[in-house]
Amino acid sequence: MTKDQIIQNIAALKSHSSINYGIKTKVQAFTEKLFYALFDANDSLTESVEELEKSFKEISKIASKKSQELCDGVWSQFLEKLPSVLEKLKSDAEYILENDPASNSIEEVYLGYPGFYAIAIYRLSHELYLLDMLLFSRLMSEYAHQITGTDIHAGATIASPFFIDHATGIVIGETTVIEKNVKLYQGVTLGALSVSKEMKNSKRHPTVEKNVCIYANATILGGETIIGKDSVIGGNTWITKSIPEKSLVTNTTITEVKIKELK
Repeated sequence: MTKDQIIQNIAALKSHSSINYGIKTKVQAFTEKLFYALFDANDSLTESVEELEKSFKEISKIASKKSQELCDGVWSQFLEKLPSVLEKLKSDAEYILENDPASNSIEEVYLGYPGFYAIAIYRLSHELYLLDMLLFSRLMSEYAHQITGTDIHAGATIASPFFIDHATGIVIGETTVIEKNVKLYQGVTLGALSVSKEMKNSKRHPTVEKNVCIYANATILGGETIIGKDSVIGGNTWITKSIPEKSLVTNTTITEVKIKELK
């Protein structure tokens, strides 16, 4: 097969697709610009909002295939939500500062905590999810996933304040519900049991009630699974059924230590 034939075959296969991969880079640039607009004290907010509006309308028209009039309306609704989102994020940042002995200042949380960045992009993408901008919101959350190693679906419902420590490897599914004052450590999965496509509109992921702490690499699965308030979930635990409030859940694996004999 010649090079020209190969190119023709690829072109024929591509002709069935309308995917515009340029939208990914546009969403990434929008996400970064939005984050800096909200948190950088040196940012010119008026100019940034104008740039964001232009970018948003361009992306949303491609991503949602909605009319220009509808895209304009979605932008207005999204813009109105930004002050309340910022209030929640300030509460999240303060909660991180209060609960992490390694944090030295609120500036350090904003600038250096991947968990905070993941929460911030989740809260912003969640507003787009609620406005039925599903692809737009998904690309924002996937960008945060790429940057932080934390995968929070934009459809999840997460109250403020919320604390993610270390961030890496965390997965939070679409129908997860997390109440206020919850702390998660690295490697935690709040996921679904094996389900069919027909369950798309069903609750597939756990509910975590307030004041719960979940330690590293715990896996909690299932839409009917509820972690009761004021509970502590130990590391490396596997949970597929509800846990009563004020519970302490630990892994029963025994670690044995032996002293080596000197020769």
